[in-house]
Amino acid sequence: MALSLLVLTDFFQPADHALAYADTLAGAIGAQLVLLHVRRDSALDPEYLSGRVDTLSQEVIDLALASVTRQLATPVVAEVGHGQVAQAVAAASSHHQPALVVLGHRNTDSMPDELVSTAALDILRTAPQPMLVVPEAAALTVPRRLLLALDAELFSLGGHTGLVRHLFDTLAAELTVLHVAPNKVDAKSGMAAAIEAIERTGLALDLGYGLQTRCLVHATPAGGILAATGEFDAVVLVARPRSFLGALFHRSVTAHVLLHSPIPVLVLPAL
Repeated sequence: MALSLLVLTDFFQPADHALAYADTLAGAIGAQLVLLHVRRDSALDPEYLSGRVDTLSQEVIDLALASVTRQLATPVVAEVGHGQVAQAVAAASSHHQPALVVLGHRNTDSMPDELVSTAALDILRTAPQPMLVVPEAAALTVPRRLLLALDAELFSLGGHTGLVRHLFDTLAAELTVLHVAPNKVDAKSGMAAAIEAIERTGLALDLGYGLQTRCLVHATPAGGILAATGEFDAVVLVARPRSFLGALFHRSVTAHVLLHSPIPVLVLPAL
């Protein structure tokens, strides 16, 4: 089966930008695109009942899909899902088995995190899978410098390990492991543990550009990660189940970086 990227679209600017980014990325890694528009027409959808969901006709949707796909350089299959976004993405992912789910993110820095509801957060909680979230201002370039933020705990990506390693290999990107700690002592010991953790997964074995490391002392892990993004093309997070399944999801490192990163965020759900 050919490698594919599942791209979510609602035809607004953030989604269009994410699609353009996915088109660039797909060309670099030899993937095809699956473009998914979700018609939120379920009577059980809370936002459908509130009247806050756009109700486009099938004819308009077909025209819009045809319009955006004509602009792509990558082979693409377009389809329409129904109901709530997270469930529709889960169904499409089950069918297409994409390497990544790609979606856009508008700037929400002026809003408290607790008031922000995004498809990315809902998808992570419903059907965790590798996901690339592309901010509106992200440059449309192939990522060559990746910042991999790790804590001091071991992790496993399970069946996603091979796909992630293939992504790293085909991008030929320089990978920098970042560990953030509240003081220098914890930073040093945590960095050693983070390196051990990634070596056990096999993700860093024989990387073409080698593995770089960086320790950063910062009051919060999320703040440290965001402070380090300026030199990189994308940030990679390993999200543990507690990061997206708990009631305090909006307070997790994963959620905070997803909502505020100025560069694309690749989220890898751990087992």
